[in-house]
Amino acid sequence: MPKLKGDERLDYLLAEELRIIQSPTVFSFSLDAVLLARFASVPKTRGSIIDLCSGNGVVPLLMSARTTAPITGVEIQERLYDMAVRSIRYNKLDQQITMVNGDLKDAPLMLGQEKHTLVTCNPPYFLTPSDKELNLNEHLAIARHEIMCTLEDCIVSSSRLLKQGGKAVFVHRPGRLLDILTLMRKYRIEPKRLRFVYPKNGKEANTVLVEGIKDGAPDLKILPPLYVYDEQGEYTEEVRTILYGNEPPFLRR
Repeated sequence: MPKLKGDERLDYLLAEELRIIQSPTVFSFSLDAVLLARFASVPKTRGSIIDLCSGNGVVPLLMSARTTAPITGVEIQERLYDMAVRSIRYNKLDQQITMVNGDLKDAPLMLGQEKHTLVTCNPPYFLTPSDKELNLNEHLAIARHEIMCTLEDCIVSSSRLLKQGGKAVFVHRPGRLLDILTLMRKYRIEPKRLRFVYPKNGKEANTVLVEGIKDGAPDLKILPPLYVYDEQGEYTEEVRTILYGNEPPFLRR
């Protein structure tokens, strides 16, 4: 059992039979992180993987079940970095997953430019509001708002980290889709796969997943929609398999 601090708890990552340290007042991962880890075309053995905006290390932990390639997570908040390190150590994955406590804008210089196979990123979704509107919890404010990094920062660093032909994967809100695609092309990441996520059938999409290839040729594929809940308010079969295992062939890479 790892040493827990404050209101931390040890939760299950059910599909992977792993455990992760979480805190309601510091950081708890959302479905978006799980979808990002599943959507990414993870290399099975070769190459190297970088996860930006790693939080408590959920995306590296999830991806580790699908690859033996080395994974490095980059997280600027020391408290979240510490949670990730302890979770990785508890799951005995410290030979595969390394955490870096630093600014993602410095990641290319720290980790090597144009040498990595895959970069994933679950960036802050919201522009920085006024001080009156900003969440008083510093950890949550930084995770949710573009205080320490912008969307452009994330895409610039991703491009600089990737080797030619490497892939970058982002999860974000559909309202920023035009910005995402424009910035990806500006920094040599050609959008190749896009999928919208809907709370349920008949509702507007509230999440978008995008994968691009460094210096790839134009050929964007719009994948089938993913619905989170059915008409009874239960997880759809696809989401259940993503969360609890036996994922459908459509998502396997």
